[in-house]
Amino acid sequence: MTSSDLTAKANRAFEFAERQLRKLITNYPGHFPLFTKAGKWRHESESWTNWCEGFLGGMLWIVARRTGDNWWRAKAEEYSRLIEDRRLDRTVHDLGFLFLPTWKVWYELTGNKDIQKRVLEAGQTLAGRFQEKGEYLCSFVAPESLFIDIMMNVEVIFYAAQELGDAKLKEIALEHCLTTRRFLVRGDGSTAHEGIFDLSSGAFLRQSTHQGWRGDSSWARGQAWAIGGFTTAFRYTKETRFLDTAIATADYFIERTSPNGIPPNDWDQPPPKATYESSAAAIAAGAFLDLAQQVTDPNLAQRYLDRARQTLTTLLTNEFLAIDRPEWEGILLHGIYHERKGLGVDESVMWGDYFFLAALDKLLQNAASSSV
Repeated sequence: MTSSDLTAKANRAFEFAERQLRKLITNYPGHFPLFTKAGKWRHESESWTNWCEGFLGGMLWIVARRTGDNWWRAKAEEYSRLIEDRRLDRTVHDLGFLFLPTWKVWYELTGNKDIQKRVLEAGQTLAGRFQEKGEYLCSFVAPESLFIDIMMNVEVIFYAAQELGDAKLKEIALEHCLTTRRFLVRGDGSTAHEGIFDLSSGAFLRQSTHQGWRGDSSWARGQAWAIGGFTTAFRYTKETRFLDTAIATADYFIERTSPNGIPPNDWDQPPPKATYESSAAAIAAGAFLDLAQQVTDPNLAQRYLDRARQTLTTLLTNEFLAIDRPEWEGILLHGIYHERKGLGVDESVMWGDYFFLAALDKLLQNAASSSV
């Protein structure tokens, strides 16, 4: 697909997303869904954990910035304020997902230090999950549990450390990334979803999973979290080990996934299984774009840019974009939340929609800046 064709299809997707988001916040005001059920956002289902509120607000900020429309800006601010108290939530490991797409973006657009303060407080709160003996930020499941997902949240600590000049916060973020790299990233570049530690000694015990097939298999969304997380860790620290890890996890994702860029829930899981996990593809597409800007080898940069473009090209087709399904309330089809629990399987998922729009936004911004 040519750049002009991709741009046209991306703009079409943004217009569709605006329609879907307007319906969502009009029909279900103040509601923060995780996944659709038969295409509907409002339903009674288990949430497992409370981690997605930043993604709806994040999409509103993306649309507000792209359109310059004051209505979208007011809604973005409204939905950000609705999660303000979560900056002090010590029960989850997802404060980056909540405050980076919302309050951090809000601050960057305004320079208002009072707005920034909410992001810094979220970083300080998340740092409170640090387990000194194992040197990791524990997941919401238990103190002995480390999730690969946390690599996408640790940025809020790096950011707080940078803005506050807090060496202890930076050390916590750095040690968490090193521990994750050592125990959750395997020699072939694949990743485990979870690591279990001995609380009394801090010793690593085993790899495990909640959303993949087995503890030693490769859960696609976790792999995408790793690419994005280690790329971000490198951007903040310039620690080459993190860049090497981002490259290894990216290459594994590419090698195990079909050329269209869309993986299953877990590459190692035998049939029957869902064919696609589009949210993992959307996350990976954005991560490939970020990684392409961090590597120094132009051939490697082109490899990741090409894969991002191909993945987004696939997601922009009507097979994945719900544009010709008027009854469907989400944006991106064929996502999976929790296959084991039967939650949000072959549905729209809020983070899938967010990372899809965020990746399109990055692609279009990069194209605009390169043409100047």
